Amino acid sequence: MAYSEEKYKQITYGSAPIDEENLADLTPALVNYLPHYYKYSPITGSIQSGFANELGLVYYSIEDLLKQLFVNTTTWGIERWETFLGIKPEAEKPLAHRREVVMAKIRGAGTTTREMVQRVASSFAGGMVDIYEYPADYHFVVKFVGVRGIPPNLGDLTNSIEEIKPAHLGFSYAYTYTVWQELAEWNVSWTEANQFTWDELSTRVLATIN
Repeated sequence: MAYSEEKYKQITYGSAPIDEENLADLTPALVNYLPHYYKYSPITGSIQSGFANELGLVYYSIEDLLKQLFVNTTTWGIERWETFLGIKPEAEKPLAHRREVVMAKIRGAGTTTREMVQRVASSFAGGMVDIYEYPADYHFVVKFVGVRGIPPNLGDLTNSIEEIKPAHLGFSYAYTYTVWQELAEWNVSWTEANQFTWDELSTRVLATIN
């Protein structure tokens, strides 16, 4: 059973549910390391099974703890990342969104530059963002090119940019949408396109239509 973000909204530090499938993969078959005739002994099998289960839990705990050391894999450790970086933990938010905020905070450390804003924005937009600067207007535009439509968690991205940008600069967003010409170039048939509303089509790429 894999972890779900919904579960992580309700658990406290160190009380994450065990991923039974991963635990099974990490549990060694100790009886296989003994002479073959021990495999036929129910007593030996039971003893070795008990040892194997405990050893599997040790391996699992080590692997799970190591995951908390990296933002992209942290689960129950996300609150420690947030506290360390001065971010107010919001347990009701999806885990993926909380990771984005943490990553943006890390990428936003140091002197503000165009590249820094790009790194922070890319934390929320699939890694592909263009920044267009208009110095005469004291304004810059963040254009999302790694995701079609309005990316999720835009409010936290706005807060992150506000935190790192110079106070005298304003900014806005530009979004990328799929247009009819692209659909024609992709050879998408009317039957395929008719499965979706226009709003759905405008935020999809070829791989999600076929």
